Amino acid sequence: MDPPGYNCFVDRDKMDAAVQDLGPKELSCTELQELKQLARQGYWARSYALRGKVYQRLIRDIPCRAVTPDASVYSDIVGKIVGKHSTSSLPLPEFVDNTQVPSYCLNTRGEGAVRKILLCIANQFPDVSFCPALPAVVALLLHYSTDEAQCFENACRILACNDPGRKLVDQSFLAFESSCMTFGDLVNKYCQAAHKLMVAVSEDVLQVYADWQRWLFGELPLGYFARVFDVFLVEGYKVLYRVALAILKFFHKVRAGQPLESDSVKQDIRTFVRDIAKTVSPEKLLEKAFAIRLFSRKEIQLLQMANEKALKQKGITVKQKRQFVHLAVHAENFHSEIVSVKEMRDIWSWVPERFALCQPLLLFSSLQHGYSLTRFYFQCEGHEPTLLLIKTTQKEVCGAYLSTDWSERNKFGGKVGFFGTGECFVFRLQPEVQRYEWVVIKHPELTKPVPLEAPAAPSLPCRPVSSDPADRLSPFLAARHFNLPSKTESMFMAGGNDCLIIGGGGGQALYIDGDLNRGRTGHCDTFNNQPLCSENFLISAVEAWGFQDPDTQ
Repeated sequence: MDPPGYNCFVDRDKMDAAVQDLGPKELSCTELQELKQLARQGYWARSYALRGKVYQRLIRDIPCRAVTPDASVYSDIVGKIVGKHSTSSLPLPEFVDNTQVPSYCLNTRGEGAVRKILLCIANQFPDVSFCPALPAVVALLLHYSTDEAQCFENACRILACNDPGRKLVDQSFLAFESSCMTFGDLVNKYCQAAHKLMVAVSEDVLQVYADWQRWLFGELPLGYFARVFDVFLVEGYKVLYRVALAILKFFHKVRAGQPLESDSVKQDIRTFVRDIAKTVSPEKLLEKAFAIRLFSRKEIQLLQMANEKALKQKGITVKQKRQFVHLAVHAENFHSEIVSVKEMRDIWSWVPERFALCQPLLLFSSLQHGYSLTRFYFQCEGHEPTLLLIKTTQKEVCGAYLSTDWSERNKFGGKVGFFGTGECFVFRLQPEVQRYEWVVIKHPELTKPVPLEAPAAPSLPCRPVSSDPADRLSPFLAARHFNLPSKTESMFMAGGNDCLIIGGGGGQALYIDGDLNRGRTGHCDTFNNQPLCSENFLISAVEAWGFQDPDTQ
C-alpha cells in the first residue's frame, strides 16, 4: 500500500510501476562517498517512501542563510497572497520566464499547489529574478512532501543555500546566461561531433545550448528527472552539465546522418528528450553522464565566473533579445588573405563562448605590416586572446587560438619562456580540418587538480589587485591548478626576438622564425598533435586576429 500522505497531490492512475514501493525502506549510510554511489546506482529510486525520506534528509542538511522561510511562514502568507483566486488561474511569477509547470503526474490539486508555492517563494525571495528551473523542482518535491508547506520549505532551502562552493540553481539572468555559455564551452570540448553538427545546422548555436536546462527541468520524463535529481541533491550543479552533455551525445548518435533544419533543431532536441525512453534508460543515461571526464568543480567555477565577467562587461545582466552570436563573422565586413568567411565561422565555433560574443578584428597581416616578428608583437600586444593564422606556399592553412597577451613574454627578461593557459589550441584547415586541444582535456588521468585549499599563486607585480574575485583568482585552466608530471604538458605559447613557438615538449606544434619566412611543425606533448602541415614549410601569409566587442566598433 502507498504510504499515507505522500500521494495527496498525485494522480495515481498516471503513475507507473517505477514509483511504487519495490525497493529498500531505510538508508543508514552517512558517508558522502557512499551516498554518491547509492544515488548513482538508484538505491532509493524504486522506493517512493524511501526517496521521500532521503530528500527530506538531504535538503535538511543544506547549509542555508540564517533567515530561511520555513513551513510556518507558508501557512502565514499563503492565504494573503493567493486570496480568492482559483488555483488553476493563478499567474506564475515573472522569474519563471513563462516556463510551464510540468505535470509530472500531479493531479489538479497538485498543479494548483505548485502555483501557490511559486507565488509564495516570489514573495519571500525578491532577489530571485530569473529561475526557470524552479517549477520543475517544486513539482517534483511536491511528490515527496506531506503538504504544501513542507514543499515550500524544501524549495526555500535549495534557494537559500549559502555554501559558496555549492551552487544549486541559477537565480538571476546573469547566472543563467553564463551557465548556458559554460555548457557551450563544455560541449565544444567534450562533445565535438555533436558540436560540429549543431554548428552546421544552427544559425546561432548558442541559442540551441541556451535550451540545455529546459531539457532537464521540463522535457525529461518524471522517472528520468527524479533519477537526475537524486544525484543532484548529493553532488550538486555539475551533475546537470554531465546529464545534458550525455543527452546531446545520445541525440547526435540517433540523429547523425538524418536531415536537420536550422529552424527546428531546438524543437528536435526537445522532442528527443521528451521521448528519450525510446532510446535509452535512466540507468544508461546516468552511466554515459558519469563516463564523461569533466573538469574539476573548481575549474568549472572559474569558467563560469569568466563567462559572467564577460557578460557584465557587455552589459548583459538582464534578459534581452539575443544577437545571432554565431554570425559574429559578418560576410560584408570580413576579409582575410588566408581563410574564407565560412572557415572563420568554423574557427569561431571553437573559441570559448565568452569570446564568441565578439567579432574578429584584424591586428596583423604580413601583407599589410610586413614580414617582421617585432611588428607582429607590436600589433598584438594589449589584445587577449588572439588567433594566429598561417598560410604556406603549398596553400596549407593552420593556426592557433592563444589565450594570453603576447606582452607576457616580456617577464622572462629576453629569454624564451612559455606562458598561456589550457584554453589554447592548435588546428589545421587545409588540406583537412583538425583541432588539437590541451592534452589534459582529453587525458585527465595525466594529472590531478590541485586541492581547493592550495594557496593561489601570487599576482604578477605589474597587475593591480582587483576587488573583483574573478580577477583575484588565477584563470581557467591555468597550469598551476594541476599536478602535472612535467612542464612539457603545459608549454602553450612562447615568443622571443628570433622566434615564435606554440606548443612544446618533445617537439613544437608550431615554430616560426623572426622573419616570418620559415616554419616547422611536429608532435608536441602539450597538444599531442600531428604535424599541422608540411613539417618544414615556407610562409606565404601570416595574420593575427583579435576579438572586438560589437559595442566598441
